Amino acid sequence: MRILSLVGATVLAAGLAACGGEATSAAPQVVSADAQTLRAHLEFLASDALEGRDTGSRGHEIAAQYIASEFKKLGLEPAGDDDTYYQRIRFRRSSLVEGSATMVVDTGDNQVELEYGKEFLTGPSAYAEQTEVTAPVVFVGYGLVSEEFGLNDYANVDVDGKIVMMVSGRPADLPSEEGAHLNSSKTKFAAERGAVGIINLHTPMREEVRPFKVSAMYQRAPSVTWVNADGEPNLAYKNLTGSAYVDFAAAEPLFVNAAISMDEVFAQLEKGEQPKPFELGVSVTLKRASEHEEITSPNVAAILPGSDPELRDEYVLYTAHSDHIGMTQDLSQDDHINNGAMDNASGVSVLLETARMFVEADTQPKRSILFLSVTAEERGLLGADYFAHYPTVPLQQIVANVNLDMPVLLYDFADVIAFGSTHSTLGESVAEAAGQYGIELSEDPMPEQAIFTRSDHYPFVKKGVPAVFLMTGFTAKGEDENGGEIWGQFFAEHYHRPSDQPSLPINYEAGVVFTNINYEIGQTIANDAERPRWLPDSFFANLD
Repeated sequence: MRILSLVGATVLAAGLAACGGEATSAAPQVVSADAQTLRAHLEFLASDALEGRDTGSRGHEIAAQYIASEFKKLGLEPAGDDDTYYQRIRFRRSSLVEGSATMVVDTGDNQVELEYGKEFLTGPSAYAEQTEVTAPVVFVGYGLVSEEFGLNDYANVDVDGKIVMMVSGRPADLPSEEGAHLNSSKTKFAAERGAVGIINLHTPMREEVRPFKVSAMYQRAPSVTWVNADGEPNLAYKNLTGSAYVDFAAAEPLFVNAAISMDEVFAQLEKGEQPKPFELGVSVTLKRASEHEEITSPNVAAILPGSDPELRDEYVLYTAHSDHIGMTQDLSQDDHINNGAMDNASGVSVLLETARMFVEADTQPKRSILFLSVTAEERGLLGADYFAHYPTVPLQQIVANVNLDMPVLLYDFADVIAFGSTHSTLGESVAEAAGQYGIELSEDPMPEQAIFTRSDHYPFVKKGVPAVFLMTGFTAKGEDENGGEIWGQFFAEHYHRPSDQPSLPINYEAGVVFTNINYEIGQTIANDAERPRWLPDSFFANLD
């Protein structure tokens, strides 16, 4: 799950107080989750034998086979390709050739070459092994376009065939989730207007949040994208030949001929003003070499058919990502396996147990239930994005997505958080289901993190499917536990580290409650006469 810097998590944890409350007995039902079954799933999926379940690895293939075997054991129908449980995806892993990246600024009077790794950064191309582009540079503010928020940073400038330069981040007055969506669309906005390259300018404001040298530490990691049947990478925007991330300390040559100085732009940002686009009067040459490797990895999908003749062709989609980040290269550690117990063996275990409950319930749901274990979440939500582009059931017949990503099952939680619950009628379904177990639905306690745009439900949201991302809340039932502190401590000490393993003090009885709530959410959606709908004032109701 792509949330919270460790520092942010620690600060958050320090500010959270435990909320006491009396345990409420669970609502009676025919089926219930089983703690030992949850434990068995989690301990296998997070075992050392699977070596961190990295996308394309043998360990992840074993995890996928385990999940498919569980689906088959339950008698669920295959929902992958060719009457199997697997949807096999081809990925391209791209790496930057060492020493190949160059950036030269031509001011007209002289040429200034920036130093890779210290003054500018770039990543590999997913399209070509050799790329080079020389073009004039146009400054486009934040590089955002939104009619709803009155933004058009490309107004009155022509960027066709040019390199656009934009400042990192987004305006502070944008709502967090909507702003995060627009921020993730910057490349799309530039490509649609004919730009041939993008320069992102690292600002002093960004330096306070994430220093340039920290970004440089992760620069050499390969990038991964899925490719379609024609071998074309997804959404890599072929016309964007070059890219660079430039430290403001080295960016002065880019402004040497500009009517507005770099310091004036930064002063506007500090005041909360929107910088206007303008020609920079310089050209830039961006050059790099890339190496490509093809890997494959599967989504795993299964269906429980619905019972209603009219509604069975509609689907309630459960998702959970089965991949993790594999082996660490940190030689200072004795343990190199990132087991991913909470991230996301816990979510897959809940998904599998939810599937068993649906199968063993006395009555079959009216709508069909589609269970989808996705790959490559840690690589950029790629498995979910691929399924959203190439669904094995008609996309318009998926009525809702309930996503399970990293429920932190380390304390007896008294509330749940459902990111996205304020955007659709699914919020009512979650509140109703949680209430049956004396669990409250809490508001998003960290809206600045924009988590609704940062897990596997998001590709489906962009395709118009209402979604919620269910997570354990920050309050605990007993006075002896501080849920927020435990939650924050997990992120500070275990998130994306080898210590996220089954030896953590996992509360499997809390997992039972969480799974039961998850099951009831699906039951409510599957049996309701009306399909979930976006709320009229939701920004996400009308995405392109």
